[in-house]
Amino acid sequence: MPAPTRPGRPGELDVDAILADRSIEIIVCCGAGGVGKTTTSAALALRAAEAGRKAVVLTIDPARRLAQSLGLGELDNTPHPVNGIDTAAGGSLDAAMLDMKRTFDEVVLAHTTPEKAAQILRNPFYVALSSSFAGTQEYMAMEKLGQLHQQSKADGRWDLIIVDTPPARSALDFLDAPEHLSSLLEGRFLRLLLAPARGPLRLMSVGFNLVSSAMNKILGGQIITDVQTFATAFETLFGGFRQRAQQTFNLLASEHTTFVVVATADADALREAAYFVDRLDEESMPLSGLVVNRVHRTELPLSAGRAQALAEELDPVRHPVASVALQQHAALMQVIERERILLDRFAAARTRILTTRVPALQTDVSDLDALRLVGDLLAVQG
Repeated sequence: MPAPTRPGRPGELDVDAILADRSIEIIVCCGAGGVGKTTTSAALALRAAEAGRKAVVLTIDPARRLAQSLGLGELDNTPHPVNGIDTAAGGSLDAAMLDMKRTFDEVVLAHTTPEKAAQILRNPFYVALSSSFAGTQEYMAMEKLGQLHQQSKADGRWDLIIVDTPPARSALDFLDAPEHLSSLLEGRFLRLLLAPARGPLRLMSVGFNLVSSAMNKILGGQIITDVQTFATAFETLFGGFRQRAQQTFNLLASEHTTFVVVATADADALREAAYFVDRLDEESMPLSGLVVNRVHRTELPLSAGRAQALAEELDPVRHPVASVALQQHAALMQVIERERILLDRFAAARTRILTTRVPALQTDVSDLDALRLVGDLLAVQG
């Protein structure tokens, strides 16, 4: 559900207004991979902290560059304070990187007995599920969000959580992950594996044994045994996954959360952004707007055609630098025009989406000063 237009030029996303709104407790940055989503999340968190918010940023990106840009040796599942920020306004900044398996382990440890937890944690099927199963990363990102939100309510350590979502190829994976994982863990296959152990279903044991025998031949006896052992130990947690999935969805849809879709001025990235925007709208999720990173600009008022013509008029032997510069400018103007067409087409199809465009930087974002610059550019109006 697109947010109403805020102060500034019509159609422009006012980032500072979002960060200053104390009713907003969660900002979710989503979009395709490689569009600067992690950098945007960190820059928003830093800007919020230096404006007085107690912020924590949760990233899913394992690249060390984010930890380096925040002045940290490394990031892990536990939020660590970021030093070197301006705390004059009373804000603070912590950062964490999702450890998918550790988060899953924490869920098991928190919601079952020590004996059951030990049995689950050493089960080979659980190890595979918690480490590499499709959709687990997206679900555990939301589990971690729930943990951080619960902690913030309990001790007031944070008043703003910014989530950098996984770079899923499909724009729908992030919203569907809780449902997919809870459906897997409560699905018919695992229920069938539990059937022989239950009183009323003992009558089915002969038929089940025939099916189990066939599966043993196809998959291997140890795999079936591991899954059966896991299902029996995990049974007490089935309902909890479903409940937390619903709580997570409700939290994301509440007035205390807002989504920011991140893209670049590229056809594929904008296509992914369009899927996100449309899906969020369908689910009545609170969408603030679109951040378009790495937009090319120039202050030189010279068209591509004119620059190319001037380059052709010059003798490249006598004026090699000027000739190359004009050709590069002509190529840049072509890129700018292509991006303008793509962005105008996106805006025409989704007229209510507020947008901010961040110019392409000449250097990598590798420290707090660079993140501050990105934050400044995110907040520029006009």
